[in-house]
Amino acid sequence: MTRPTTSPTDRARRRRVAAATFVGTAIEWYDFNLYGAAAALIFASQFFPNFSPAAATLAAFGTFAVGFIARPIGGIVFGHFGDRYSRKQTLVASLLLMGAGTVLIAALPTYAQIGLASPILLIALRFLQGLGVGGEWGGAVLLALEHAPAGRRGFYSAFPQVGLPAGALLANLVFFAVAAGLGPEQFAAWGWRIPFLLSAVLVAVALVVRLKVDESPEFSTIRSRGEVRRVPLLEVLRRSPVAVALGMGITFAPSALGYLLTVYLLSYGTGTAGVAPQSMLLAITAASVVYLVVACLTALVSDRVGPGRIFTVSSVLGVLVPFAVFALVNTAAVGAVLLATALLGVVLGLMVAVQAVIISGSFRADVRYTGSSLSYQLGAVLGGGLTPLLSAMLLVATGSWTAVAGYIALLAAVSGIAVWLLPRVAEAPDRPAGAVPAVRPGV
Repeated sequence: MTRPTTSPTDRARRRRVAAATFVGTAIEWYDFNLYGAAAALIFASQFFPNFSPAAATLAAFGTFAVGFIARPIGGIVFGHFGDRYSRKQTLVASLLLMGAGTVLIAALPTYAQIGLASPILLIALRFLQGLGVGGEWGGAVLLALEHAPAGRRGFYSAFPQVGLPAGALLANLVFFAVAAGLGPEQFAAWGWRIPFLLSAVLVAVALVVRLKVDESPEFSTIRSRGEVRRVPLLEVLRRSPVAVALGMGITFAPSALGYLLTVYLLSYGTGTAGVAPQSMLLAITAASVVYLVVACLTALVSDRVGPGRIFTVSSVLGVLVPFAVFALVNTAAVGAVLLATALLGVVLGLMVAVQAVIISGSFRADVRYTGSSLSYQLGAVLGGGLTPLLSAMLLVATGSWTAVAGYIALLAAVSGIAVWLLPRVAEAPDRPAGAVPAVRPGV
């Protein structure tokens, strides 16, 4: 295999790709995380006012989970087009779909205005968001990874991953700023819509950046050789079912820990532990900074240390940290809450920086969009989308936070086992179908 050139043109192209995948993913996750914050603080009263407080919270988190149910569908649909026609154009479509869903939520009438139609429309728009973000992750990761030079795939594939904490950080900052600038009554009545409306501007910026990116060179080669698969999903299920299952398992921990931080702790901290909403938002925002910084630092060393080794260590931490997090949050002391969320930020930064290259590297280029998207999005449904809802149910059923922490620790253990098994069963991405699997160093 010829070593990629490092001309100024190549370097400029890679920088554009890195920027486009980072910015686009950050905007999509800004949109997705806004919904999580609103579900924790606003939607129960606005769209489910006739429920008891506990039932309204469950209903709000249920609509949050709907987006995750849509994500595998989005991964399959966008993966099909991304593996058959274009990585770049598919990513543009996913961005537009996500942005449309978010802006429409900003204009959605409440239950008091249109009755039952309001939560039904909320669920439909959340489903639309899920379809968009379902196609985003695989395409962004592949565009970055397939432009990367030899020995730098871990670094480049981390750029869209860093967009996850950046989007969460931006969502929390905007939500925090609007909430602080308005009184509680104004914010609950109409102020929560402002961060959703802002998405239209951010999507326009991301769209301009993405349209300037070149198509993936690996995909262009596959297409020029006539090696595009007619039905990529069938190829993935026939050839790499175990890799899909293990990729799902790897996704459990980062998704569960991510939504523990950005969604469930916001509800638990303010509703159960007695932490002031502003303090909780501040702690989550600070943790997003930690998450972002750790992910960037991890990306710099991932190709040398080995993505699998980093993920394994972070999985062990993921088993232990949830218990410490709840114990600290229960004190309701601002310093303890900041420490709790910072611990989550460290573990997430380690995991997320290497997750993409591990999962996407397990599939051949001709079905990589579909295979990696399917693995990631199915794992996100079981690990992340259900975490706020199941956590709320466990707390109601047991009355104890230890059940919630134990559930998340179990998911982290599954992820650690999955990343250990993956290189022993996954098909080597650059070998013909049916070739003997290769164990990739460091994974």
